[in-house]
Amino acid sequence: MNAIIESKALKLWYGDHQVLKSISMDIPEHEITALIGPSGCGKSTFLKTLNRMNDLVQNVRIAGEVNYNEHNIYAPDVDVTALRKEIGMVFQKPNPFPMSIYDNIAYGPRTHGIRSKAKLDEIVEESLRSAALWDEVKDRLKKSALGLSGGQQQRLCIARAISVRPRIICMDESTASLDPISTSKIEDLVAELKSQYTVVMVTHNMQQAVRISDRCAFFLMGELVEYGKTEQMFSRPQNKKTEDYITGRFG
Repeated sequence: MNAIIESKALKLWYGDHQVLKSISMDIPEHEITALIGPSGCGKSTFLKTLNRMNDLVQNVRIAGEVNYNEHNIYAPDVDVTALRKEIGMVFQKPNPFPMSIYDNIAYGPRTHGIRSKAKLDEIVEESLRSAALWDEVKDRLKKSALGLSGGQQQRLCIARAISVRPRIICMDESTASLDPISTSKIEDLVAELKSQYTVVMVTHNMQQAVRISDRCAFFLMGELVEYGKTEQMFSRPQNKKTEDYITGRFG
């Protein structure tokens, strides 16, 4: 397995409350890894450690390592802005900027120094095509992104994430607030994106994990209970707690 990111004995506390308890796992490149488990089990917290989003939380303390490109991203010399360019994040609720569709996509590339209108036009079109949104919005690029439907807004947020050419896309329950048709479109999109990107996604939806993920990690009370290929985990779980959770007998 060619791991693009590795956590080693990763622990995290919010104040005195320990949320992650010695998580060690290797995430392979160009695969979809799903993080599953009940609410409050640590899966979203783990996801946010991968690009240091937890730095924004007060009283957070982290021990252990998260290695990306064989370098600990929590080392003192790490440029967090550059890291987040490489490891993007799409959140649960669509959060387009209150600006045009075009400017939502061009924002990141501009931040990283691209000024050429021709180059920005190219990036905007490529990103929207990659997010299966171009044909729906190409005639209204100068209109506000807030006028899009929820599903379109979420695909726009995915396009915005990939506009800066990351290697990894983290998705935190990115279909939880969408209707079934929009959810299906996002799932199809994610399945296509893995040829170019590595995707790590948090989901509460067991069927979604089975449909689109290659690997699954089951979190419970801050611990990684089981991690392996999705097909194997759902057909022959190695841990009784995993079996109880995925069959609905949990709790």
